[in-house]
Amino acid sequence: MTAVLGIDSSTQSTKALLVDADDGTVLEQRQVAHPPGTEVDPRAWRAAVDEATDGLLERAEAVSVAAQQHGMVALDAAGEPVRKALLWNDVRSAAAAEDLVREWGGPDECARLVGSVLVASFTVSKLRWMRDADPDAAARTESVLLPHDYISAHLAEPGTAPFTDRGDASGTGYFSTREDRWRPELVQSALGREVALPRVVAAGAVAAHTGRGAVLASGTGDNMGAALGMGLRETDVLVSVGTSGVASTRSPVAPTDGTGTVTGFADALDGFLPMTVTLNAAQILDLQAALLGIDHDRLSELALQAPPGAHGLTLSPYYGGERTPNRPGATGVWSGLSGDTDRADLARAAFEALACSLADAVDHLAEHLGQRGEDVLLVGGAARSPALQEIAAGIFGQPVTLPPPAEYVALGAARQAAWALAGTASPPDWPRPVGTVVDAPPTPQVRASYAELRDRVGSW
Repeated sequence: MTAVLGIDSSTQSTKALLVDADDGTVLEQRQVAHPPGTEVDPRAWRAAVDEATDGLLERAEAVSVAAQQHGMVALDAAGEPVRKALLWNDVRSAAAAEDLVREWGGPDECARLVGSVLVASFTVSKLRWMRDADPDAAARTESVLLPHDYISAHLAEPGTAPFTDRGDASGTGYFSTREDRWRPELVQSALGREVALPRVVAAGAVAAHTGRGAVLASGTGDNMGAALGMGLRETDVLVSVGTSGVASTRSPVAPTDGTGTVTGFADALDGFLPMTVTLNAAQILDLQAALLGIDHDRLSELALQAPPGAHGLTLSPYYGGERTPNRPGATGVWSGLSGDTDRADLARAAFEALACSLADAVDHLAEHLGQRGEDVLLVGGAARSPALQEIAAGIFGQPVTLPPPAEYVALGAARQAAWALAGTASPPDWPRPVGTVVDAPPTPQVRASYAELRDRVGSW
């Protein structure tokens, strides 16, 4: 048996999966937590990888890393971080993103240049923020990596030049998805100086070797890794409910949405992964459970005791700003509270707000691509909640499929590692996960109430 190792360095933790390269069977799994916050010393990720892969790395013949997108890892001449890495969900660079879009000729031109309209999440926006808010760090920056690049470099044999892949590179804001190349002049316009960027390794190619001689694949971003791990098809819409909410699909065509709602990312193959992203997802439920003083299982039970619409209670759940719609300074708003509102209503309104936000993301994706996915796949930690499953099916107006719980990002990284090891034209044909289908009566009235509050708040 040939074993490969897939690593997922997410916002919250490092997950490491030792996998059978022939059929994708998970042989062993580890997890190590990351420090909290929207800025983190990236050396903590390397320490977590070392701990999670201890005893696994030497058993793998190939390794690949998938990690959270967008994070800015700025390094000095010695390859050491000049400051803490800014994560994708750090919104302090919102004004910088607006400035860059304006300087680059407006939203349509920005989408033409890099495939997406910049928001706070993009790496290039964070570079502009650093130029203005932390000029000493900016002056010492000699190279910029993404989180997965930084971890891959840690695993590579000494002397290996940093590398990345087109999927994760497409989330920086200085990689052209139309031309499949870096646009270093855009980095210079943001940071005010030239910096070194990692080489872009082709899908399925060997990027380097580890210090033990194992094949090291290019790695990719977490969303690209999940799509690869699930075997996502162009007829699927993948809705992931984690720290962020993501609706994505595969496309052979590079999308360029001048409204900025749909991002034109590349995938980990040779196509594209258009997606819409919300900043607020599982934490909507985390906060509601904390406010009610209950755990998530009880929150789900309570929510299903209330009727659709929660007796008129509606939540605009933009607690930490929002990306879809682009409202970085937004806060949460409750509407319809009355003397008759009970705990079940409060619980259900939180689930409905989450599902409506995700449904908005799915609709934006369908409108831009001109077609609606035949199957909606619901994944992520919060997707295990019976309340979210049922409420989402009603709000989406179609059944949702629940793939079996798995670490799909790490599994996608493992599949990429097996691909690089095999040297074939396409990734190994591992079995596609078979999911459970959940259906519920449509609840268009809930969507309508949510949309009314969303639009009303947006006009304030």
